Amino acid sequence: MIAPACQRIYPVPMIKKPAIYLMNPARFADVFGADEQIELARQLHIFGDVTNSVQHQIQNAYAKQIEVVLGSWGMPVMDAAFFETFPNIRIVLYAAGAVNRFMTEEVWSRDVIVCTANIANGLSVAEYTVAQLFMCLKRVHQYAAQVKAQRQFAQTIPVAGSFGSILGLVSLGAIGRMVVERLRASDLEIIAYDPFVSKDDADQLGVRMCSLDELFSISDVVSCHTPWLPETVGMLTGRHFSLMKPNASFINTARGAVVRELELITVLSQRPDLVAILDVTWPEPPANDSLLYTLPNVILTPHIAGSMGAECRRMSRIMIEELNRYLSGQPLKHRVTRAYARALA
Repeated sequence: MIAPACQRIYPVPMIKKPAIYLMNPARFADVFGADEQIELARQLHIFGDVTNSVQHQIQNAYAKQIEVVLGSWGMPVMDAAFFETFPNIRIVLYAAGAVNRFMTEEVWSRDVIVCTANIANGLSVAEYTVAQLFMCLKRVHQYAAQVKAQRQFAQTIPVAGSFGSILGLVSLGAIGRMVVERLRASDLEIIAYDPFVSKDDADQLGVRMCSLDELFSISDVVSCHTPWLPETVGMLTGRHFSLMKPNASFINTARGAVVRELELITVLSQRPDLVAILDVTWPEPPANDSLLYTLPNVILTPHIAGSMGAECRRMSRIMIEELNRYLSGQPLKHRVTRAYARALA
């Protein structure tokens, strides 16, 4: 029988490699559904229970044989103690995004392969961003609040709409680029600030690069996708937010620490025409007395832009595909480098 053209065919090794799930057990079923568990059991010899505790495995006679780690949220830190327990780890397939919470110098010194499903988690963030973008351009949040307060349908709030409006992206990393891809058919103008993106690269994306000041001053919606690095902490200041045009919106699905939050709050208090869609804050959640809870022009959500519900299984599917490449000797697509690990913060 001839396999369909779209079906990927990978040779299955005769001897299954020993593997273990290392993650928060409470999130296991969200990330690894029944189909994914069956497929992984077909290709690997999986030992032990799902756990995020290395100590739990110390008495396991098979721990020193483990070559493949199937990880996700709650993955234990891969330090010297970790490798004392699992000295023969060859590859970590991390079905989640940022890896900086568990990777250490020990990983690099031992040349352990780490792959991440950041691209899948980023897809959920990009979809959330696009949805919020169009809601902001229609002033949906303000109209919903007005209808409830006034109990009448009155179109009195200025609306930019999507035709010819400007979206400003702060950083053009993987998520920023996915946002651009999903807006190709729109009538928006897209501009971006990212000192590491060349003009030629931006031209290919159809994005005009500009300064951070210009981006904030002319965008109808500003969307932040900047990683949390030492040099990006507090990068977005009150001055930037004060530059925003009337009735503009700010979306942050990146990290709260890149924003000087108290300065943002000051501007939002003075400019009720602006709206901030904050899926991330610093600290997270905000302090109990934070004005972010009470300002009417702040929409606050508990870090939901990333993968949730069935979306989480996209991450395990990508890691299963990466496992297939690894077992069949094909080039890997999602291997983490030092530079990439740093940018995933």
